[in-house]
Amino acid sequence: MTQSTVEVVYALPQRAQVVTVTLEEGSTVLDAVRASGITADYAALAIFGEPVAPGHRLRDGDRIELLRPLAVPPMEARRRRAARSAQR
Repeated sequence: MTQSTVEVVYALPQRAQVVTVTLEEGSTVLDAVRASGITADYAALAIFGEPVAPGHRLRDGDRIELLRPLAVPPMEARRRRAARSAQR
C-alpha cells in the first residue's frame, strides 16, 4: 500500500512544534494528529490555512495546522484597537 508523508504543526507565539509523519494512503487528518504525538489543545484543524474536518482524507505533502483558540474575540479586539486610536 502507498504511504503519504505529511507535516503536523502547532504554532505558539515564540516557537512552533513541527512533526513529520508517514501514514498509509487514505489516512485522515485526525490519524495524522494522533500519530504526531502533539497533545496540545486546539480549537480547529486546517490544511495550508484552509479549515478541514478531522475526517478529511490526506494527500502526500499536506501541512496540517492545529489552530489555537482565540485569546480575544475579534469584536473585542476591534473595540480595543478603536479605543486606543481614539485616545491618540
